[in-house]
Amino acid sequence: MRVSLEPADLEFLNHLQRIGPRTVQEICETAGVTATAVRQRLTRLQGGGLVARERMRHGRGRPHYVYKVTELGSRHLGDNYGDLALILWRELNAIENPVVRSEVQRRVREAMVRRLGVHGEGRLRDRLKVLATSLSTRGFDVEFDDAPLPVLREHNCPYLELAEEDRGVCEMERQVFEQALGAEVKLAQCCLDGHRCCEFEVLGATA
Repeated sequence: MRVSLEPADLEFLNHLQRIGPRTVQEICETAGVTATAVRQRLTRLQGGGLVARERMRHGRGRPHYVYKVTELGSRHLGDNYGDLALILWRELNAIENPVVRSEVQRRVREAMVRRLGVHGEGRLRDRLKVLATSLSTRGFDVEFDDAPLPVLREHNCPYLELAEEDRGVCEMERQVFEQALGAEVKLAQCCLDGHRCCEFEVLGATA
């Protein structure tokens, strides 16, 4: 799951990535901040699995600890696919042959459904809970409301830049949810219309 970072913590993580494994004192000297501030940031980043503490020993002296960015932290720093996604979406919709364009869109939807890992068996509400959990593990800020009608709420639009250019991506997401759940899904409200969240109402099984 992608960890949400405050800008200052993200800047700190970037700094640690650039300077490599360092002690608290060394980090203080390079970042120009107090040891208390450094330890607070390190504690938060360690809690998210983005930074690790490593015991070091040189010669016969006392061991000391250095802090370094973990593999997860490195992936977090490089996890910015917004530009690529926007380019790919534009190129997909620019395919002139409607049959080819439709086939590519279908394959993209099916790939996204498979990635969500929701299977057709079980009660509809159970499948919706699995969907919400799957989205949460991928960094989506979602909640599932079970009454009176099953509703999935997204509090942060995962495709905001794409959706601002082309609302077709909202329809694709609705179709993905519908296919994953095997149920009719309605986009009842959308962040682009000024609502605080996107709400997907699950109206009932399609089969």
